[in-house]
Amino acid sequence: MADVETPVAIDPKKPTIAIKVYAPFKVYYEGAGYSISAVNETGPFDILPHHHNFLCMLVPCELKIQTPNGEQVIKISRALMHVKADSVTVFVDV
Repeated sequence: MADVETPVAIDPKKPTIAIKVYAPFKVYYEGAGYSISAVNETGPFDILPHHHNFLCMLVPCELKIQTPNGEQVIKISRALMHVKADSVTVFVDV
């Protein structure tokens, strides 16, 4: 189950992306975010609103999600990231 946070109003002037980070039996995060940072074999990178479609394998790192409630950090060992149309899905432990 995802951690339950008290919702904070999203600034309508600041664009967001829909983010979902989950493993086969656990949802780590699901909700709006301003950005997500991760690491692949090339190095660290950030995904912001309006990013091009993107697919990559992540290496062990800390995913850092900037949310309306502050930064959420999720430690991963391996994952697949899919970015499409202001939506980011991270499949952990694949």
